[in-house]
Amino acid sequence: MITVIGSINMDLVVETDTFPKQGETVQGKLFTTIPGGKGANQAVAAARLGSQVRMIGAVGDDSFGIELYKKLMSENIDVSGIVKTNNSTGIANILLHNRDNRILFVPGANFDLNKEIIDANIQLIRESKLVMMQLEIPAETIEYVFTICQEHAIPVLLNPAPAANFKKEWMNQITYLTPNETECELIFGADWETVLKEYPNKVIVTLGSEGAAYYDGSKIVRIPGFKTTAVDTTGAGDTFNGAFAHAICSGKSIDDAVEFANIAASLSVEKFGAQGGMPTIDEVLARLGGQEV
Repeated sequence: MITVIGSINMDLVVETDTFPKQGETVQGKLFTTIPGGKGANQAVAAARLGSQVRMIGAVGDDSFGIELYKKLMSENIDVSGIVKTNNSTGIANILLHNRDNRILFVPGANFDLNKEIIDANIQLIRESKLVMMQLEIPAETIEYVFTICQEHAIPVLLNPAPAANFKKEWMNQITYLTPNETECELIFGADWETVLKEYPNKVIVTLGSEGAAYYDGSKIVRIPGFKTTAVDTTGAGDTFNGAFAHAICSGKSIDDAVEFANIAASLSVEKFGAQGGMPTIDEVLARLGGQEV
């Protein structure tokens, strides 16, 4: 069982031909609501690949919260750890223009995910094969989960996004850290190759279409990405994380798990939407050439 502890959001996406200036009103082209939140995205990614997944998070007692709760249930995710609070469901307001975007994130109920909620689900955490977290929930909650996982020898995969919320003192409690190039530099203040050598088999840096890399203790291992035509790169990183967690929990080596995650991410960018593009296990295996995971 993979337990994902993290954010659950509704993405409110508006497409426009013109970014409005301050005080200006312009007409938009398209509005859509898309289930999101890095926690929910990564939970869906792992579940679509066949993992048993449990989600611990918080939504508001509103229409978005109800819709997101039902969406996670429909993906065969155990939602018994999701609570409803008096806050509003978290949202990301995304303004798209000519392949550029501006995003306003309102955490809402995600920041209600506290120690008490974790305590109510502590037995579920203890039963986990791996715990996966991101940084769209309170830091004190993340730290509390680290303590529980360390006490019970449960591996932790942390996706450090947004990177500004990361604390370097967490490194000795993390089993796998999965930053992209930009996040790696923001967190450590150094180029990614230097960082990998400092944390062998722990830091896996994602390199977009170039794949991903890690240091195995003697050399930097670069696992190339699968070249494809991208339609929408939203959620590619979340797909990578969910797929990597699935492969690791299936007993694969880091090398094989990264290759599997790269393939899953390449499939995810071929469709629109973060969760909408996340592949099934059959799709990944077909692109891998039939290797079982």
